[in-house]
Amino acid sequence: MAGATNPYSGVWKLYQPFWKRTSLLRLGVVALLCSASYFLGIWQHGSGATSVTSTVVTAISCDRSPAASPIAGRATTLDFAVHHGSDQAAAGAPTVREFPACDVKYSEYTPCEDRDRSLRFDRDRLIYRERHCPAKGELLKCLIPAPPGYRNPFPWPASRETAWFANVPHKELTVEKAVQNWIHVDGDKFRFPGGGTMFPNGADAYIDDIDRLISLSDGSIRTAVDTGCGVASWGAYLLSRDVLTMSFAPRDSHEAQVQFALERGVPAMIGVLASIRLPYPSRAFDMAHCSRCLIPWHLYDGQYLIEVDRILRPGGYWILSGPPVNWKKHWKGWNRTREDLNDEQSAIEAVARSLCWNKLKEKGDIAIWQKPINHISCKANRKMVRSPQFCQSQNPDTAWYTKMESCMTPLPEVARIEEISGGEPKKWPERLMAVPPRIAHGSIDGATPEVFLQDTELWKKRIGYYKTVINQLGQKGRYRNLLDMNAKFGGFAAALIDDPLWVMNIVPTAADVNTLGVIYERGLIGTYQDWCEAMSTYPRTYDLLHADSVFTLYKHRCEMEEILLEMDRILRPEGTVIIRDDVDALVKIKSIADGMRWNSRIMDHEDGPLQREKLLLVVKTYWTAPGPNQE
Repeated sequence: MAGATNPYSGVWKLYQPFWKRTSLLRLGVVALLCSASYFLGIWQHGSGATSVTSTVVTAISCDRSPAASPIAGRATTLDFAVHHGSDQAAAGAPTVREFPACDVKYSEYTPCEDRDRSLRFDRDRLIYRERHCPAKGELLKCLIPAPPGYRNPFPWPASRETAWFANVPHKELTVEKAVQNWIHVDGDKFRFPGGGTMFPNGADAYIDDIDRLISLSDGSIRTAVDTGCGVASWGAYLLSRDVLTMSFAPRDSHEAQVQFALERGVPAMIGVLASIRLPYPSRAFDMAHCSRCLIPWHLYDGQYLIEVDRILRPGGYWILSGPPVNWKKHWKGWNRTREDLNDEQSAIEAVARSLCWNKLKEKGDIAIWQKPINHISCKANRKMVRSPQFCQSQNPDTAWYTKMESCMTPLPEVARIEEISGGEPKKWPERLMAVPPRIAHGSIDGATPEVFLQDTELWKKRIGYYKTVINQLGQKGRYRNLLDMNAKFGGFAAALIDDPLWVMNIVPTAADVNTLGVIYERGLIGTYQDWCEAMSTYPRTYDLLHADSVFTLYKHRCEMEEILLEMDRILRPEGTVIIRDDVDALVKIKSIADGMRWNSRIMDHEDGPLQREKLLLVVKTYWTAPGPNQE
């Protein structure tokens, strides 16, 4: 390698006179040593031992020429195509296939929530708004463009209140929700005052009202889910109180509400309560919330409240504001009859009682119920309350295209009435690094407390290394929305906890062990995902993608380019990708990535060049669809 120092160069000079005096026997010994050295070289080659010059990854800003290389480093070329893998070595460098840009009409394309495709499905129970992914023959093989004029989002916390109009060019919500203080247009920007349908005085004041009813400040409430979230102002303002919210809403007539949330730097997904379980494990959330979310909680045998019960931790809270709460005051404004609203509230109360929930308080427009900490009393009551019965067969953590049932998810068995089922997570922030109850109780295959603690330390080391090779990862505010595509225990996210960012932790459906419950017990959030399909999010959601062994995991499940094209769809212009995998896989990935307007380098593992696992570091170049005055 150019510039490298050979530690043996002086040895050759020192022993040159010796060769003239040596005997035949000594020549044979030397020949033997040379042969050993040759075979050692072969072994090193097979082990991926070629050293890679260290590179620092940086990104260009939007006002610079997109033709300029966004990666700068000490090495000018790093071509691994002919150095790793016998097939590449025999055939030479792989041919780069250039992927074209998709038409601008696809700039907000969400493959599994495509509105045209959804019309083929049943409208009952909003089934048509669930995930319906394209068949293999329908997959786009092009790059989703950013809209003309796209700019990098404002850094957090400014992004909570401000976004560029060009990034999400929709005014529908500004008109429809004008009096509710959701969102306003201000020149080339959107402003988010923090209002909502049930909190026109702002999310902070509304959250204060909740805090007066249940404590949001003692660390016992860390994870929340907001059903029908609007532009996610509730979740946005809870972040300052160390409460991390998973907000979701369907892709519907409220154009781009989840996209607005993500532009603001707030965790959100496209999702709907319809006929299948939400893609979260059981006992995940400390708090669930519905503020005029228009979900018919009392219908379909109470299945939607039964689903909330599944994902609430023992002792967790359900908060309802809006119809039918406080209907005696608001019934005229809601354009509903007193009888209708009274019947709806009575039905919701009945479902909640059947789940053994305790109604804690109802004050003003807010009602709060609490789930029991175990099911000892609830099981005894099943003789009197016959519906719903406890589920007998389904794994409570299975939640990928899993049909809802009209049965109640049983909590883990306990010996005493005061014991918390499944164990009690520590309060935040201690719970982040503490051994999660699922691991402490031995309910995760192969995961012991020792394994968990070792994994935590490993990711601290890896994040430290990442920050040495990616300059901007160490710069506060450069990255906000991160995605870990194969999160395991959530160690990647935990190691970044002190940075002003959040991580969506993915447990792939192809993973051998389901660890998403562990991630939630740590006080982090995430979801299930099959990477052979598109994610339930908008284009340009994430600033950084982290893919640890994802391509090895999906090697025989779907095509590599399909995963890479989906990664490109959900990555912002100038976003970063870190791919950890076997070096032979990285060579193939790089050959595809080079045709996707990505700039990339293969880097050594943090433990040095002798590791077969290496890193592919990527920066997506800045480009957009042409504007109306451009060809």
